[in-house]
Amino acid sequence: MCFAIIILRLLMCVNFFLRVLACTPFTIISYFFMWYLPPFVSGRVAWYLTFHCLFQALTTLFQVPYSALTMFLSTDQKDRDSATAYRMTMEVLGTLIGAALQGQIVASAHVSPHCTVTPSVNTTDSWHDTASIPDPSDPLSHQAKVYMIAAGVIAGVYLLGIIVLFLGVKERDDPYALKSDRAIPFCKGLALTMKHGPYVKLTASFLLISTAVQLEQGNFVLFCTHAASLRNHFQYLVVTILVSAALSVPFWQKFLQRFGKKCAACGISWMIPFAVMLVTIPNLILAYFVAFISGLSIAASLLLPWSMLPDVVDNFRLQNPHGKGHETIFYSSYVFFTKMSAGIGLGMSAAGLEFTGYKPGICRQSDNVILTLKLLIGAVPAILILLGLFILVFYPITEESRKETKLALEELRRSHQSTENLDSHKKDTSV
Repeated sequence: MCFAIIILRLLMCVNFFLRVLACTPFTIISYFFMWYLPPFVSGRVAWYLTFHCLFQALTTLFQVPYSALTMFLSTDQKDRDSATAYRMTMEVLGTLIGAALQGQIVASAHVSPHCTVTPSVNTTDSWHDTASIPDPSDPLSHQAKVYMIAAGVIAGVYLLGIIVLFLGVKERDDPYALKSDRAIPFCKGLALTMKHGPYVKLTASFLLISTAVQLEQGNFVLFCTHAASLRNHFQYLVVTILVSAALSVPFWQKFLQRFGKKCAACGISWMIPFAVMLVTIPNLILAYFVAFISGLSIAASLLLPWSMLPDVVDNFRLQNPHGKGHETIFYSSYVFFTKMSAGIGLGMSAAGLEFTGYKPGICRQSDNVILTLKLLIGAVPAILILLGLFILVFYPITEESRKETKLALEELRRSHQSTENLDSHKKDTSV
């Protein structure tokens, strides 16, 4: 996250597409080396930490201009909402395709079962830990090779996506700003952003909700493996979540258009009762149903903040009509908070499991670890989601205020166009 603060300042200086193109080759290289096994052993922690931080920083450098382009595709709120829904659908599908590609490529490195049950004399069945993969100390081993191949394939897909973005999207100037208007200085713009009430409430709400989703996603596999005895099904459960999320984004888009965005936010809470049921009654059929409902809630949590953020930007623009360039500040700072939510979720999970004695690689964890996984899947996300939705109740932008803002901005744009035409006429007359 420290890299994100530096990136926020750099984003104000160059063109959107220049940022995307400039970071693309370095992003691909850093992703590949995240999966490369260096020949030395003592410095591997520093190696992976360096390239992981570099990859996160570079993806932030891409994600901010990519998401902020939504504001420049159209001045119509419905068009921007549709573009956001399409983008989120493609992102979930991309996650599904990436997981499928990498999973199939590296499957040959995980052919042996991790845990087996063997009968022992005069005792009940006992679990034996067997290594699922050999120790990858050799950089030229089969396991190391397949992971590098998978990294190369995913990097190629990333490059293809960048080419499609560069050739298929054209950046436009701010339609509301006068040519004479100056960009808001970064520090001043950041201070104004952090004082803007709708943005503060939106960010605080979805910071909690995103942390809850991170906890749910990050611990779902461990929960299925150790607490629900579903170790042979978690791959299919993850696919169920992704497919459900991808297919439900259009549904949520239609829902928020008809009933409003604040009303659609209630769908995020759908996962709470079913997750609690899975924790208390671990059952295979219930697990698939919970995976499906979780996909619906995750889709809502992904779509809504990015759909509501343009409304916040419009509200800010109406209050500050003679500034430009603030879109990048809003989007970059929101990306920072999403990264923060991921870090908080990972930190809570790691701290809780470490404190209760989680040991990676063994087949049976202690009762304290199982209890912790149940809390990280059920109670903690439920509390965070409810707190986030409670804060969202005070979010001031309603459907009525959105319509008023739209009319006011259209009038502002017409007045700016009249001013520009008048200035041009005066220059021609003077000549």
